[in-house]
Amino acid sequence: MDIHNSFTVPLGPTETWRVLLDIPRIAPCMPGAKLTAADAGARRYDGEVQVRLGPVMLTFAGQARIVELAEDGRSARVQADGRDRKGRGGASAEVVFRLAEEAPGQTRVDIDTTLNLTGSIAQYGRGSGMINDLANHLVGQFAANLNRELDRSGDPTPPADAPAGTGAAEAPAEPPAPGTAQQPARSPQAAPISGLRLGLWLIWQRIRTLFGAR
Repeated sequence: MDIHNSFTVPLGPTETWRVLLDIPRIAPCMPGAKLTAADAGARRYDGEVQVRLGPVMLTFAGQARIVELAEDGRSARVQADGRDRKGRGGASAEVVFRLAEEAPGQTRVDIDTTLNLTGSIAQYGRGSGMINDLANHLVGQFAANLNRELDRSGDPTPPADAPAGTGAAEAPAEPPAPGTAQQPARSPQAAPISGLRLGLWLIWQRIRTLFGAR
């Protein structure tokens, strides 16, 4: 299943690139997501995502890996996979992010996702329209939360010589022991999506589609 989404960040491409690579900072902006471990050197991140798909609330525990970074073209390829904690199946995805300047001080982020669902949860994803609607909703909420985070911090990017996930005023953290993953710093967690609110939103989108609304 192929999904395309995009959103706009109120920063230039260079600043947006730095922000989006600061995974511990942006992870709490995704509704229902929780980062549990980060190994920035290996570009590997463990976490869980809670999402309602149709009538079922799913909690996926898994890992995401940045497998390709193109600094010049400001694009990245991420592979992610997870399993539902109740054993109802799993999900895997390859996600490609591309940045493009939309206007001075604004950057468009295009996201192309190839998603595969397995096990009993695959039946909930048979309606690709629902999956697309859900993806659009999640990306929209992420973008809104990210903009609020940028406004709240007042410091859109870390200094060029600081590692991702740290601010200019922070002391450098002790390096993790060899072979161990670094635990991400605690940060405000985005509230999970209200199941009722999301369900009503998805129903409304289905009605709009049936009647050809734009």
